[in-house]
Amino acid sequence: MNKPVFLSRPAMVSALGYGVHEHISALLGEADSYLTRSDFWVNGKSYLFGSVQTALRPFPAGLNPDFCSRNNQLLWHALLQIEDDIQAAITEYGTDRVAVVLGTSTTGSDDNRAAIEYGFTRQDWANSGYNQTLQLMSSPADFVAEMYQLRNIRYGISTACTSGARALISAARLLRTGMCDAVICGGVDTLSALTINGFHALQVLSSGQCQPFTAMRDGINIGEAAAVFVMTRNPARGLPLLGYGSSSDAYHMSSPRPDAEGARKVIQQALHKAQLPASAIGWVNLHGTGTTQNDAMEALAIHNELGEEVSCASTKALTGHTLGAAGALEAAFLWTVISRQINPDGKLPPHRAKTNLDPELAFIHLTQFQEAFNTDSPRIALSTSFAFGGNNTALIMGSNNANPDL
Repeated sequence: MNKPVFLSRPAMVSALGYGVHEHISALLGEADSYLTRSDFWVNGKSYLFGSVQTALRPFPAGLNPDFCSRNNQLLWHALLQIEDDIQAAITEYGTDRVAVVLGTSTTGSDDNRAAIEYGFTRQDWANSGYNQTLQLMSSPADFVAEMYQLRNIRYGISTACTSGARALISAARLLRTGMCDAVICGGVDTLSALTINGFHALQVLSSGQCQPFTAMRDGINIGEAAAVFVMTRNPARGLPLLGYGSSSDAYHMSSPRPDAEGARKVIQQALHKAQLPASAIGWVNLHGTGTTQNDAMEALAIHNELGEEVSCASTKALTGHTLGAAGALEAAFLWTVISRQINPDGKLPPHRAKTNLDPELAFIHLTQFQEAFNTDSPRIALSTSFAFGGNNTALIMGSNNANPDL
């Protein structure tokens, strides 16, 4: 892949905490009780959710109310962690050379919930308070551009559970074309009655904590998160995005293609762009939702493309499935695990499940506690994300030879 691109230390907020240090502690630790049970979202049902419990940074006074959604506030709270990187990019390149690409699927839809109920029950939309701008998929990107007075391209990506990963891919393409010199990129999603009840209707919400790749898996937990990077072509600014792949099967509205052809294709694309053999991958952050069909498809793809020895783990039993943020959040996990500064011993996050791999699945090696990167090899890791409509992505991130302290 020509014109390499580099990702700054990520901003992260999720059920695991705030920032890289709280996240690496949770990812490597033995605790697994980060989900919160609630009967608020689905009438008559109680489920576990990866909810953000901390108070969020307030919006600045006088902010346009079109931007005042909880989704944007979660994003605003996360951005505090990387404002030095954002300002450095603005100082170096100028506001007309910094772009914004952010993935989301919920955006501010729940902030219109009361207004929609009012409009439907009273047939009085004029006085409902409904604000369509709150739920634009471009709202997070428009909000960031507004807050930092950026004048380059900004747009949102909403491809369900690959949105955050596709935002990083789009950012890399923008940099490679020379359309900008830095991109604020990532994903954000908040808990939403619309998506939660949609998954409930599909009967794929887990009755307890999700158990990816086990015979006892019965569905997903939903979570919320924000994860954001500053991407540039400057190797002093971060870790390299070595390769990526994206495809769309258009196989089924909600079910993955069972032969895993699209999933295999994006792994192949990512390895090809990175100019790496499959044996170079030291760890895989699996999409690993805990649904019957996704896990079977993904195990088949990993087994065929990366083999039986590479360490693999799903982290969704800790965070919940953060939907439009998941691809970016789990890319941030790659960054954090690879970083010698944040993870000096190179330990790998263990796979979170109560039992072993389902024997009916294609064999993959699920990471155990105390596993680590091979000390004789560069730290290189891959993350997969899959979505409704047969949308597939893979990202490969690695050590930075130009800046080995990262």
